[in-house]
Amino acid sequence: MDLTKYKENFKTQYLVAEYERLESKKPELEEMKADDSLKEMAEEELKQIEEGQKALVDQMEMILKEEEKQEEQANEIVLEVRAGAGGDEAAYFAYNLAEMYRGFGEKNNWSFRPIDESENGAGGYKTASFEMKGQGIYDALRYETGVHRVQRVPATEKSGRIHTSTASVAVLPIRKRGKIEINPTDIEMEFSRSGGAGGQNVNKVETAVRLIHKPTGIDVRSTAERSQLKNREKAMQILVAKLDALHEEEQAKKHAAERKSQIGTGDRSEKIRTYNYLQDRITDHRIKQSWHGLPKIMLGNIEPIIEALKTASESGTMGEGGDEGDDE
Repeated sequence: MDLTKYKENFKTQYLVAEYERLESKKPELEEMKADDSLKEMAEEELKQIEEGQKALVDQMEMILKEEEKQEEQANEIVLEVRAGAGGDEAAYFAYNLAEMYRGFGEKNNWSFRPIDESENGAGGYKTASFEMKGQGIYDALRYETGVHRVQRVPATEKSGRIHTSTASVAVLPIRKRGKIEINPTDIEMEFSRSGGAGGQNVNKVETAVRLIHKPTGIDVRSTAERSQLKNREKAMQILVAKLDALHEEEQAKKHAAERKSQIGTGDRSEKIRTYNYLQDRITDHRIKQSWHGLPKIMLGNIEPIIEALKTASESGTMGEGGDEGDDE
């Protein structure tokens, strides 16, 4: 039996040693089987050894599977928000969503720091990405990926007309090992000066980094770090996470029958939730469930929504989003 993968993991190395100790006893017992007076005893001991080895392999496999599970439940994510349809109001809604997740992160003692922010000049985000770290963070936020829709009267709307705007959210887990290999020749790198107020490096040194993955057209930026090297490392982390997410989404679409169990990968084109300010209600279309107290929820009090989505996913009752329950 090939024990290589167990030998490479420090958590299973001691079990490998026990497996090999039992294996070393087998030749002597096989010889003893040639003696009729010892055959029955040798066969019984060989049987016990094989049962012991099987139990050891089962234990090692369980340890590796638990590690894989922990790897899936990444404790570091990149949160992206992007304004959709609706102009300045959509950009402001993208900002509101970022602040909602910031508030939720603070309640859980998770770190929240910007990686790249592109503002619209009116207090909103055209697009922004943030690094979030904390125990169980991906497990909690993985179902936030998708299109979020808001229905409200903007502060600038003098006639009181309701506007409908959208913003998309992507939650990308940062894992220790990427699931796919990236060919360095497929990456184009650009450098520029970081924008924004303050800081000695601003507009003086080309510390901002943009990476473009030529085969897919995916591009990422990192501007928040002080050095070009650190921005490049962060951008590469995000690029790997985006390519992993794209791969998972493609795999999920290939297996349409398993789509419900794969919903956590998140199709970014799905309209998953509506925030209706006039009716003080948030509706998640995948589970057809609503919550009231919208201002409080937008401060980061999204625990009931997170728990409801987890429960629906575990029970296999989560749908794929859409227009159900929308209010125009």
